[in-house]
Amino acid sequence: MPLNRRNFLGRTAVTGAGVALAGAAGAVPAEARTADQERGRGKKRYSLTVMGTTDLHGNVFNWDYFTDAEFDDKAHNDVGLAKISTLVGQVRAEKGRRNTLLIDAGDTIQGTQLSYYYARVDPITGPGGPVHPMAQAMNAIGYDAAALGNHEFNYGIPTLRKFEEQCDFPLLGANALDAKTMRPAFRPYVMKRVCTPHGRDVRVAVLGLTNPGIAIWDKANVQGKMVFPGLEEQAAKWVPKLRSMGADLVIVAAHSGSSGTSSYGDQLPYVENAAALVAEQVPGIDAILVGHAHTEIPEYRVANKETGKQVVLSEPLKWGQRLTLFDFDLVWERGGWQVESVSAKVLNSNTVAEDARITGLLRDEHRKVVAYVNQVIGSSSAAMSAAEAPYKDTPIIDFINHVQAETVRGALAGSAYASLPVLSQASCFSRTAAVPAGKVTIREVAGLYPFENTLEARLMTGAQLREYLEFSVRYYAQTAVGAPVDPSKLTNAEGVPDYNYDVVSGLSYEVDIARAPGSRIVGLSFAGKPLDDSAEFVLAVNNYRASGGGGFPHVARAKQLWANSEEIRNTIIGWVKAKGSIDVGAFASVDWKLTRDGVPVF
Repeated sequence: MPLNRRNFLGRTAVTGAGVALAGAAGAVPAEARTADQERGRGKKRYSLTVMGTTDLHGNVFNWDYFTDAEFDDKAHNDVGLAKISTLVGQVRAEKGRRNTLLIDAGDTIQGTQLSYYYARVDPITGPGGPVHPMAQAMNAIGYDAAALGNHEFNYGIPTLRKFEEQCDFPLLGANALDAKTMRPAFRPYVMKRVCTPHGRDVRVAVLGLTNPGIAIWDKANVQGKMVFPGLEEQAAKWVPKLRSMGADLVIVAAHSGSSGTSSYGDQLPYVENAAALVAEQVPGIDAILVGHAHTEIPEYRVANKETGKQVVLSEPLKWGQRLTLFDFDLVWERGGWQVESVSAKVLNSNTVAEDARITGLLRDEHRKVVAYVNQVIGSSSAAMSAAEAPYKDTPIIDFINHVQAETVRGALAGSAYASLPVLSQASCFSRTAAVPAGKVTIREVAGLYPFENTLEARLMTGAQLREYLEFSVRYYAQTAVGAPVDPSKLTNAEGVPDYNYDVVSGLSYEVDIARAPGSRIVGLSFAGKPLDDSAEFVLAVNNYRASGGGGFPHVARAKQLWANSEEIRNTIIGWVKAKGSIDVGAFASVDWKLTRDGVPVF
């Protein structure tokens, strides 16, 4: 894919042309004066800044509800709309508020216990229900538009519709279509008129595109109600319309990464991370605010294949850690505003304080959620930590699998599949997750499973499970026998994130990291005997994996035996509440380990 990537080192400055002198007296020839005028002397000019956020995931405060402390990471990033609000205020003060717009690229109402609380505990859809904290904060900051993210659909369409109703700005999704009429189920775009000092408004079109993966990741919520065609297809439909409607500037807010890859295999015929493809294939776009991939891209330029025009892409880091600034320089010519130059950069929210106006607005909601997550729901016989879970069989992952397997066994009791052995998959979603010995709170259990995944049961064979595990362990960097092993460099090979590395409980196996991916699983056994490739098993699996997330083989096409609508996190919390205590000794065991030529690595 011939994408033109380069670093942009500074904004273009228009300076006076260096016109060559002619004649002894140094007079400027008439043709030179004409050229100078054509280059812009005396033309009407205007500069506009469009700010952008993405993947806010329910973050208003610079707070981690899972640790009950101020947010911090190794890079000392900060999070939350309260920080973003301060940055936005500074930009508006510098540029003039009328010379700015503020948009978002999706994944707004899921991700923290704050957003969960107002979806499930005190839902905004209830009679006389509250206004969602994200709507309150974004309204107060003054957003102009936001694209739909895939996680907007996690709590069902009624919750999303209520959130939409509570926002003072439109939620955009040109490729979210009504399944019956095939018409947009949400507003496809918004046209903003920006006043200039020249009496000629700039018409700015913002087109919203969401992720086609919604059709599989939230199948239970959207099947038969909405369909999600590809981003390129819908952009090609809408961008010419926006231009014909008089748009001087077309910006796309795309909840889709820029890499051109997909994480769900071949389950859908559309590309998950299609933002760069949209820029390359659809003429008429000036800039794209990128979301979904949780990566930081200050500026990325892609040449459109048809026009050769450079389209500027930018993706600010997740959770309100960064704010993108697109700076547009426009000139009035040929009866309209023409884009002369575009540049992009990101601002770091850790450079500013939280906006007291936003924290004060939502202080009561924050306190309610802090009190909720600190409720004691049981106890644990021993401390459990996820710090070493990516490369060791640890009790904390065993615990997730234990609850999932027990839940599926109960669900299948009395069915035709009740006699089959139940296995379970789980990942290390957070290396900082921990359960203490003694009293255990909701936040500590919730921290094991920060995603809104639900539980399913799929029918798998021994041979399929073998391939499943081989695919999973590509996560490890190949490390020769005798070579030093650095845990910090051992994992995430090929860019595989922790949440796409599965361990499977109920089986025993070794992972030989000296071998190349595809031939690493050694000594795979069940109940003390080599695994029978033809044997059938029930796999307790989350809906993201079951729908093709991560591209794992076989599971997406395996027969579904049962599915639950409750989040796995709540299933685990409910299990602890019902049992009253976690007996670590009842489920903790070492069933897999990393080896090299039969010798354990750890």
